[in-house]
Amino acid sequence: MSKQKVIVIGAGVTGLSSAWWLARQGVDVTVIDKGVVGWEASGRNGGGASHYQSPLFDEEQRLWPQMDELLGYPTEHSRERIVIAVSESQLREYRYIADMCNAMGYRVDWLDSQQAQEAVPLAGENCLGGMHYRFGGHANPQRTVQAYAWALQDLGGKIIQHSPVTGFETAGGKVTAVNTATGRYEGDAVIVAAGPQIGFLMAQLGVEVPLAAARAEMIVTEPAPMMPLGGVDGNGLYGRQTLRGNLAYGGGPHEWIENSPQGPGARPSSPLTRNLARRLIELLPKAGNLNVIRSWAGVIEKSPDGRPILDRMTSPDNVVVATMSGVGFGLSPASGHAVSDLVLHGRCTFADISKLSLARFEGLAPDWRERQGWQALA
Repeated sequence: MSKQKVIVIGAGVTGLSSAWWLARQGVDVTVIDKGVVGWEASGRNGGGASHYQSPLFDEEQRLWPQMDELLGYPTEHSRERIVIAVSESQLREYRYIADMCNAMGYRVDWLDSQQAQEAVPLAGENCLGGMHYRFGGHANPQRTVQAYAWALQDLGGKIIQHSPVTGFETAGGKVTAVNTATGRYEGDAVIVAAGPQIGFLMAQLGVEVPLAAARAEMIVTEPAPMMPLGGVDGNGLYGRQTLRGNLAYGGGPHEWIENSPQGPGARPSSPLTRNLARRLIELLPKAGNLNVIRSWAGVIEKSPDGRPILDRMTSPDNVVVATMSGVGFGLSPASGHAVSDLVLHGRCTFADISKLSLARFEGLAPDWRERQGWQALA
């Protein structure tokens, strides 16, 4: 009996994780990407893994401590995280989050101002307190993307780069083949995990997936003295200290861009980097003497309510849509598991992900982007 064949469109962390989960179960998997592995937001993000608001949270927390061993390659995963407040409004918000996480059974220790400054040596006198997640953590996005790709290939999976999808072949209510600029690929099922291009690809199959594209800007500083815990958030920022000591941080606001089937065009650094640098100095004043040595602009896709869409279609009934709406990296071990379940079983076997279905957007106003102000700058 021949192996089931699955085509995955998109070589970001969601697509790669989905492919790896399938390959672990004996599926013949081919991943296709218009560019290179992890070239968009999957390789350009803060690396956080603490998504307590997601139905995939429990699985995220179960899997991350195991990922280096499961993949066989380093992700640089580091457990725990600290979030510090530099305003009273932030302090109130973090107390609410701490209480919520503790009620869920995930320990959060509250830190007063002195304790927070001791835990985060680069913080300053403006630090009012914070919370210490005894769960979650962070990993290196570039390392993790590599790890998924290499682990997939070790299992016999194939990755085709520089091969934009040009169309689909269908028969009997199913997609039978995916056509690309470099070849034709037959499969029993298709996963569309192509980030901002998902809407254009699904439109070719008669399915509307409402998404808006945005730049996800990040800055990286010169190395700073190593902190006891490298994952420190706050002041609207997310990020981490790398193993070399650099501070890598992002956190919006989003710059909405025009999208196209070929993907976004050139995206040079914007004035937003100055805003990120100012807020990072407010968060970590003792790092204020460091130069910003580079910036990144990955591209993310956002659904109208800001939540992922993980769903298996009814027509064509062998297609799964996987868009993580800007939170794909940290949830990738769990989302890949969920997507592989949707392909193989038609449902997620470990969590109720019904609220992530595409059906929730039925009746969405055509001008939803305009109504929400998610318009590209002129």
